[in-house]
Amino acid sequence: MAIDVKPTRSQLIELRKKIKLSQTGYKILKMKRDGLIIEFFKILNEAKSIRQELVAKYVTASERVGIAEAVKGRTAVRSAALSRKADPDLKVGSQNIMGVVVPTIDAKSIKSRIDKRGFSMINPSIRIDEACDTFEELVETIIRAAGIETTMKKLLDEIEKTKRRVNALEFKVIPDLQEAEAFIRLRLEEMERENTFRLKRIKGKE
Repeated sequence: MAIDVKPTRSQLIELRKKIKLSQTGYKILKMKRDGLIIEFFKILNEAKSIRQELVAKYVTASERVGIAEAVKGRTAVRSAALSRKADPDLKVGSQNIMGVVVPTIDAKSIKSRIDKRGFSMINPSIRIDEACDTFEELVETIIRAAGIETTMKKLLDEIEKTKRRVNALEFKVIPDLQEAEAFIRLRLEEMERENTFRLKRIKGKE
């Protein structure tokens, strides 16, 4: 980079401004990267917890379905599963984490009242209702887990992007600017010495 710059005082001043600006940007990006990493590990702990919850609810829901099929028969359970009347209404929003927009999903509307499930009110089944309850809770957990996984991915992408910018400033941009500044400073000093020497020679001849 040093050979591409003109050794002038105005260029030296401009380079010093760029170095200061780059160093400020480096500090800000580094703080952002560190903040994003902290938020990522918070979400990671939440993700681990919800995965354990997901597995536990899946096991419970499977057991409840098995009991319902044993008591009422597989056909009755499948019929109940297909007779749901209410459609889930998910509320999707967003939130900002360190400048990263991530989704928020409200999955509480998954659960429905018994009269909205479409089961026969003449021949109700507690076992099928229990299986339905546990599977609705499982679906809620799956949706929550999906939101957390998406948040993690977005944060990780932003961390990598910020990390690349930090590294570029630290190992490329700032060193190149500093090298150019040093080149101009040394060249100006050299030119000043040459001018001083020339003036002395001129005075010596007078």
